Amino acid sequence: MTAIKGAHVLVTGGSRGIGKALVEELYARGAGKVYATARDPRTVTHPGAVPLALEATDPASVAAAAERAQDVTVLINNAGASVGASYLNSPMEEVRRDLETNFYGPLLVTRAFVPIIERNGGGHTLNAHSVLSWLADGTPYGASKAALWSQTNSLRLELRPRGIAVTGLHMAYVDTDMTSGVDAPKADPRDIAVAALDGIEAGAHEVLADDTTRWVKSQLSADLDALYGQLKQ
Repeated sequence: MTAIKGAHVLVTGGSRGIGKALVEELYARGAGKVYATARDPRTVTHPGAVPLALEATDPASVAAAAERAQDVTVLINNAGASVGASYLNSPMEEVRRDLETNFYGPLLVTRAFVPIIERNGGGHTLNAHSVLSWLADGTPYGASKAALWSQTNSLRLELRPRGIAVTGLHMAYVDTDMTSGVDAPKADPRDIAVAALDGIEAGAHEVLADDTTRWVKSQLSADLDALYGQLKQ
């Protein structure tokens, strides 16, 4: 289990949406310092947060952020993107961008901060997945989150002996800029942030943050047509 009170935390994508809610909830729980990263750190508005420039797909940017944040004990890989709309019709550069942002980006950041967290006595990392880690929707975004889920499961085993716990956060639609064009029920970002930090403090391997996600996870051992009704037609 990892205490939030007094912890020094880095949140990627910390200027809006779930990231902004995480920063707010971290300070509400007594975090000692919170680095909130963004491509443009001027977009970080929380008065207590430490704004930090970060492009998670750029090794030089990641290295510069790690050099500045040498006291981190908790890393939250929240930043993500959804660009490609279709495997068959989207330009390949859009497909690759989803994988670069949602799979390679968190890996670059984690590799940079694991030695720091270890040097500071151990701690925690959390990766933001999606219900689409388990439920294909025809987009490369889902594939990138499925790959991140697999990455997280491997890192959990590798980092455990080094004193670093790993939590995977799964959720369905959340009311953020990314889902502004989606007409469907959406969770409040603050509720997701609360669930995520509860999971870190409890030492949970996974956090299933809403009913939709819990239902999809429960169906993974069933036949495919339980998840994909189109296959019954």
